[in-house]
Amino acid sequence: MLLSDKMWKLLNEQVKWELESAYMYLGMAAYLNDKALPGFAFWMQKQAAEEVEHAMKIYNFIEERGNRVELLPIAAPAKEWANVHEIFEKSFEHEQFVTGLINNLVDAAAEEKDHASSVFLQWFVTEQVEEEDTFRGVLDKLSFLKPDSPGMLILDKEMATRTDD
Repeated sequence: MLLSDKMWKLLNEQVKWELESAYMYLGMAAYLNDKALPGFAFWMQKQAAEEVEHAMKIYNFIEERGNRVELLPIAAPAKEWANVHEIFEKSFEHEQFVTGLINNLVDAAAEEKDHASSVFLQWFVTEQVEEEDTFRGVLDKLSFLKPDSPGMLILDKEMATRTDD
């Protein structure tokens, strides 16, 4: 059964946001690589790949429902950051924003009585809890370190151990 116009537009918009998230995280990875923090850069590259997977999940769902995906323009990411702390603060804020978008999708699916979308979106609700927790965890570790402290190099090595989630 085709998606309602409202759900179709919102899901296409969510594909855009997931891809924009990936683009943002790749931009952060480029900055981190440039600052000789390859572990943090690697971590952000993994995060970017995960966001592309999220976009593709929604992309495929739209097609499975018999609709055509409409790709929307995405914004260029920031190129400069004050430090690693700022990157993870902005990332955490961004994930909270995405959580709000997912919650709006869930609300819209309920309003539209679109049970298939409701079930599909539950995975994203759970995923956003994990995303926020992950970024909060990195921020907690960073809170113990000054941006230019030697401990940043230790944490950089730890960040390089991220595996596919």
